[in-house]
Amino acid sequence: MTSLLQPVGNRATHDSTPNNKNITMSGKVKIIVCFWSFCNSCPRYSNKDDEPVKPSILVPEDFQAELDGETYCPPLAQPIKPHVHPIKKSFDLLGITGRNDPKTHNNLYFPRHCDILIIGGGIMGCSIAYWLKQRGHDNGLRVIVVEQDPSYTRASTVLSVGGLRQQFSLPENIEMSLYGAEFLRKSKKLLSGEGLEGPDVQFHPFGYLFLATEKGADQLIANHKLQTSLGAKIQLLSANKLKQKFPWINTDGVELASLGLENEGWFDPWSLLNGFRNKALEMGVEFVKAETVGFETQETIVPEQPGIGDSGCYHKLKRVHVRLVDGDIRTIDFSKCVMAAGAQSGKVSKLAGIGLGTGLLRNALPVEPRKRYVYCFHAPEGPGLDCPLTVDTTGSYFRREGLGGHYVAGKSPTANEEPGVANLDVDYTFFDQQVWPDVALRVPGFENIKLKSAWSGYYDYNTFDQNGVIGIHPYHTNFLFATGFSGHGLQQAPAVGRAIMELVLEGKFLTIDLSRFAFDRVIANQPVFEQNIV
Repeated sequence: MTSLLQPVGNRATHDSTPNNKNITMSGKVKIIVCFWSFCNSCPRYSNKDDEPVKPSILVPEDFQAELDGETYCPPLAQPIKPHVHPIKKSFDLLGITGRNDPKTHNNLYFPRHCDILIIGGGIMGCSIAYWLKQRGHDNGLRVIVVEQDPSYTRASTVLSVGGLRQQFSLPENIEMSLYGAEFLRKSKKLLSGEGLEGPDVQFHPFGYLFLATEKGADQLIANHKLQTSLGAKIQLLSANKLKQKFPWINTDGVELASLGLENEGWFDPWSLLNGFRNKALEMGVEFVKAETVGFETQETIVPEQPGIGDSGCYHKLKRVHVRLVDGDIRTIDFSKCVMAAGAQSGKVSKLAGIGLGTGLLRNALPVEPRKRYVYCFHAPEGPGLDCPLTVDTTGSYFRREGLGGHYVAGKSPTANEEPGVANLDVDYTFFDQQVWPDVALRVPGFENIKLKSAWSGYYDYNTFDQNGVIGIHPYHTNFLFATGFSGHGLQQAPAVGRAIMELVLEGKFLTIDLSRFAFDRVIANQPVFEQNIV
């Protein structure tokens, strides 16, 4: 798929086939682009001399300036000579292949090219790899995943609380999580293979319980109407009915509650991640343990075309530089690249010039790490087995953990309370001052607890609107995003992996239309806010 504008008659249509001849760039060169996610067929040029007409009402003036302005791609990584290990040089001189020598194995078998390169091997990257191979295995599609930490000790996936819910305020998020629930039910079969047992994701179907004050009740009602219209099984409860159903809860200050009756609860993130990864490996996906450190571009000379500008060259991404554990820098050529590096996606995207150029490269990917704490405590007088993942009116949440009277809890800090992200150290005073008072007020049984442990993990936080960025970059049309989910990426990974596969192989979304989550909205300054962020 490409975002390029093709003048046809007096309307603009979208070319669904990548075609570099329709992009021009020469240092600084004018580029005209049509953003498919905002205008299905927005008028841009008339037949009369292809003169510009008034911008579409769907395109703000500042966005129009980006379309008509100049896009400059800054210099990226410089080409490097292919690395040849000294031992291999000696073997070559002696006519010895050295294929069984572990010292030369990595050099001899390091993959230097692929069809699809995925940066990030967490749940999102592994899901994308699985879907690409699952749908494209017959055509020999070569997929490589670059992951810096295959032990996943700091991965957001395994450090999450593993929640699954449909209680969102946007239809796209609801539909993605509905499919996530469907995939989880079938995951043991879908992720199994010859000699490969599918994962036991240990799903606990106890639902989510959202509490609202009188001020937030209208939003809860509106959410419920949308959720149920899309097939989610959600029940609204008055304060009296809430108390009848959950006698352990204090309903002071609660006007309304919503409870997920089906397809909501929590599961084991590690099992799902391993399931995706093992199945991807079985289907032939290659994993490279390395850090992404740069990109190279290829200049493509194109002739002058109507609405494009002067003849010039378009800088297409073609090669990534990665640093191995031993410090060696290697390169991998690719046809398409998918950015799924989670909390580090914004930083890595700048290596491709995104946020460092002008025009369509002026805006950076607004994704950064945000640290979130999870606390585990023992409460012998707590709610017991019948305890959904409860989100309090204060924003604090808790759920049961196992069967021995243990619970986990947490809370997203305010903007002024955001902790540093240099490490994953836990601030226990945040529990004492922010989390415990909230949950103890809501559940009297939590007044007598013992804090047992705690950990922290990173959200891949989208500072723009706290929603995922999914789709193709408008300038680097072979560069796709699947990041910025701000805490709900785990449950949406099956749907996002499928969506990226559709874009790569079919050129468009086929199952769930995620066009509103494209990067284009950042340039257009049109945030799409989700109200139910936990």
